[in-house]
Amino acid sequence: MYEKYWGLKEKPFENTPDPRFIFHSKNHEEALLRLLYAIKEEKGAGMLTGQIGSGKTLLSRVITDELIRNKVYEVALLTYPQLDPGQFLQEVIYQLEGSEVKTEDRPLLLHGLQERIYKNFNEGKKTVVIIDEAQIIKDEETFESLRLLLNFQLNDKFLLTLILLGQPELIKKINGIPPLEQRIGVKFHLDALSQAEVDAYIAHRIAVAGREEPIFTKEAVEFIYDYSQGIPRKINNVCDIALLIGFGRQVKTIDRDIIHSVIFDLTREVS
Repeated sequence: MYEKYWGLKEKPFENTPDPRFIFHSKNHEEALLRLLYAIKEEKGAGMLTGQIGSGKTLLSRVITDELIRNKVYEVALLTYPQLDPGQFLQEVIYQLEGSEVKTEDRPLLLHGLQERIYKNFNEGKKTVVIIDEAQIIKDEETFESLRLLLNFQLNDKFLLTLILLGQPELIKKINGIPPLEQRIGVKFHLDALSQAEVDAYIAHRIAVAGREEPIFTKEAVEFIYDYSQGIPRKINNVCDIALLIGFGRQVKTIDRDIIHSVIFDLTREVS
């Protein structure tokens, strides 16, 4: 609706995991480096945690896209892992093979998955299982299935790499399962953006959407940071509505007053 008015080719602040909009803050760059290291050096398992809206899902899509382009990797990406052990293994096999498995018998599913992983290995391919929102897994037996996946290995290497992404409570869950926790060789917590990074983040997304000139004033960005505390999803919510309001008011820039109005609407309680 407002794209043409602001000289944009598309909306810059959609809360969708589009890899084109990834902002490489120092923290996000290190998270990406560590997870790719876990995968490419076959470390068995890696874990990334962070607050809601900090960019974990977007990073998972960036990693998935890079691995798929490589053509050496076969990737299973699970975005809703709140499944019982049988359903979980069924979904992993489906993601890797593209065909459904009828049985929910765990030994049979593990055997089928093992065959697939060894097939990939013999064809020169590496198997990666990425689980987003892993903190919502409730069944302890599902976590046990995760541990069993890491039993697929040779004397000198793992045949499967497991990547877990989740909110901070995932740390406590994993720490409560020592046999699994001890096999996670790479861990990282994704911190929020600094105020300077929020400024650069907003400019970056606007540039990706097709405009080089700034839209948000310095004071507006400061106010956005104070409200969002550097969480990308909250930044996106404010900026998107601010561009809409700015379009409606036919202003040339987004100032502090517009941001204040947006934040007021987002945070006020209805009695």
